[in-house]
Amino acid sequence: MTTVTLPPGPSLPRSAQGAVVLAARSQGLRRMRARYGDAFTVNVPIFGRTVVISDPDEVKQLFTASTDLVENVRPNLGRLLGPGSLFALTGEEHREQRRLLVPPFHGRRLAAYEKTIEDETVRETATWPEDRAFATLPSMRRITLNAILRAVFGADGAELAELRELLPPWVASGSRLAVLPIPRTDLGRWSPWGRLRLARRRYDAIAGRLIDEAAEGDPGERDDVLALLLRSRHTDGSPMSRAQIADHLLTLLVAGHETTATTLAWAIERLRRHPAILRDLAEEADAGGGALREAAITEVQRTRPVIDVVGRHVIADGYRLGRWTLPRGCTVLVAVALMHEDEALFPHPRAFDPARFLGEQPDLYRWVPFGGGRRRCLGAAFAAMEMNVVLRTVLRRFTLLPTAEPGERRHSRGVAGAPARGGLAVVRRRSPAAG
Repeated sequence: MTTVTLPPGPSLPRSAQGAVVLAARSQGLRRMRARYGDAFTVNVPIFGRTVVISDPDEVKQLFTASTDLVENVRPNLGRLLGPGSLFALTGEEHREQRRLLVPPFHGRRLAAYEKTIEDETVRETATWPEDRAFATLPSMRRITLNAILRAVFGADGAELAELRELLPPWVASGSRLAVLPIPRTDLGRWSPWGRLRLARRRYDAIAGRLIDEAAEGDPGERDDVLALLLRSRHTDGSPMSRAQIADHLLTLLVAGHETTATTLAWAIERLRRHPAILRDLAEEADAGGGALREAAITEVQRTRPVIDVVGRHVIADGYRLGRWTLPRGCTVLVAVALMHEDEALFPHPRAFDPARFLGEQPDLYRWVPFGGGRRRCLGAAFAAMEMNVVLRTVLRRFTLLPTAEPGERRHSRGVAGAPARGGLAVVRRRSPAAG
């Protein structure tokens, strides 16, 4: 029998540990790291016995481990997004579906989406007020939602208008419920889970109409994601099922706008508190450059990661992870924020310093806002391009006024964390010649 060795951790009852995590996850994890070191064990509702790690060597080992040893954390967003979602799939089925979903979000296809994102940014920011504070997060959500809707489905239409209405409240509610138990009794519209199920049925009806419409035409004449999925084939030559396509599309829509929008709101929040960097970014945008802008976005993701933990579930007996031997069923969480705040990995970690990423790509086992390994965010390249285009467009069209106010606190939205005041901005429009 394999001897289990776990990191130290608090001895409080599971309910008490869960209350700490729910009430103040970031602060609680920091306190435990200060007391127990870069690995510790907690016992919390839903996940049970959980090992939290932030050593980059152990993180790399976890992310590159065989799927015979570890799989996606349980429970996960697959409960909300459907059994065909990449979050729900495991093993060979996950690898096969991921292979089919990679092409739309890599290579030359990314460039085709830039004009769409710029157009959506121009359209949305035309409504921005001047010389008074407003939250940018709602605008960023509309930009990124409209952009991913157009990338996924191509043209606009009545169904996309329905999805614009349906998805934002669904995402907000789902983010809060994602790690809570599903009640045995379905109370319909009288419970949050019931309302999610009703919204999912409405989504399925809309997606079904859009899939039928695309299939009735010639998918080969379209270059949107839906058409590409209809044309894709498994290794045995069979097409995706309609249910698989619907689940994949929902996953792309949900994952493809909320975290990107929140990072953009954090970017506004950070840059307004660093006027010298903001000035250099505006000058670079006017000159047609982008290196500092890309580095600044990378630094925003380091200092304000939207998703602060990512996890795996041990499915083997006696999985050896660095210094520890973990039992079957154990959850392992990578503490993203703790890694990004580690002085040994990022000198002066609390300083906002884009220069640390100028001219070099971040180490993907130390800088992990997109997760890592086989389950690294499929749309990471799309998200990076989208944030770059949105921020470039804003800098060219507006003067973003700096502030001496304290930084905005992190507000937990369940799975994600957003600036508590929505990424407040004060802007002035620039003349066309200046932009």
